[in-house]
Amino acid sequence: MIRSIPSPSISELSIGPFTLHFYALCIILGIILAIWLGDKRFVRHGENTKSVVSEVAIYAVPAGIIGGRLYHVITSPDAYFGLGGHPLDALKIWNGGLGIWGAISLGAYVAYLRYRVLAKKVTLPHFGYFLDALAPGVLFAQAIGRFGNWFNIELFGRPLNAPWALKVPLSYRPNGYAQYESFHPTFLYESLWCIALAIILISWGSRAKPGQLFSLYIAGYCLGRFFIEIIRIDQAHTFAGLRINVWVSILVGAFALLTYKRLARPSGRL
Repeated sequence: MIRSIPSPSISELSIGPFTLHFYALCIILGIILAIWLGDKRFVRHGENTKSVVSEVAIYAVPAGIIGGRLYHVITSPDAYFGLGGHPLDALKIWNGGLGIWGAISLGAYVAYLRYRVLAKKVTLPHFGYFLDALAPGVLFAQAIGRFGNWFNIELFGRPLNAPWALKVPLSYRPNGYAQYESFHPTFLYESLWCIALAIILISWGSRAKPGQLFSLYIAGYCLGRFFIEIIRIDQAHTFAGLRINVWVSILVGAFALLTYKRLARPSGRL
């Protein structure tokens, strides 16, 4: 077989009584980067914008994690509430399972509520500028977070025999794929797509109206996720022959494009 990407031999590190899960570490590092970059981008919009990203993040980040976990559990209930499932495992986010749709939805909503509270104390720019400032950093955070799936050896795609294929140990291969040794590294595909999209948004930012950049982020991510979902082989619920997340990518992506066009109008508001 052609040389391939190896799977990690460990996914956690024990330090005394504490256990550091690499999946959680990837999420934390991504969040730190997103807040740092978002703050650097948002402070350009006025004198009252300093530390606003950090203050909003105190509320929005936990909400995003909760939303992401809820989405995952709701769309994959059998693993927790089905035959042989363990309901308490729904709390073990270090084992993987954060749905980006739930994370963005609840996180953005809570961010909006907190932003409104801060805007009553000082004059702040349009909330669309806040979302646009965050978008590239969130994409970089997603790129880092996807490596958590690599450490957990999960969410890979169909069998593949290529230099960039992911070598998967037998115990991690889904039913029916025991004879295959390497698979599409979909975590890497999504990570690279997020990085490329973040760079595009940063380059395009000065030409967008408030909220348009965030809309492009959602639409662009949905485009990449659509193709990635098609080649994934992990267990998932389907509708009309397609994975639920494929349908979500289509619907959310279409809505994001419509929002982008609406915001382009003189009277467009987010």
